[in-house]
Amino acid sequence: MYTSSKQHAERIDEVLWQFEAEQFVPHNLSGEGPQGGAPVEISWQAPRQRRQCLVNLTETAPDFARNFQHIIDFVPADETGKAAARERYRVYRQQGLQLDTAAYTNPEII
Repeated sequence: MYTSSKQHAERIDEVLWQFEAEQFVPHNLSGEGPQGGAPVEISWQAPRQRRQCLVNLTETAPDFARNFQHIIDFVPADETGKAAARERYRVYRQQGLQLDTAAYTNPEII
């Protein structure tokens, strides 16, 4: 999970720790946790190790996005957020990424 700041990463870390045991997501903040990391790493910096999936929680498309097999990016409901999502989509296309979209509706948790 890629965030815009250390504070945002820490907030997501706290939310994930509050999940019930059967919904728990093994994770750690970048540079913390077991050697080799957990299945989910939360970071505000470019990843240090290779991962298959990027969950982008920022307003921009990171330069390193093309290093991932899968990218999960969200389109907010507000117009400003939608405009930023359209720009990320354009950048991903310019990076040569094949894009698929899926509709998903769920209450905001973070």
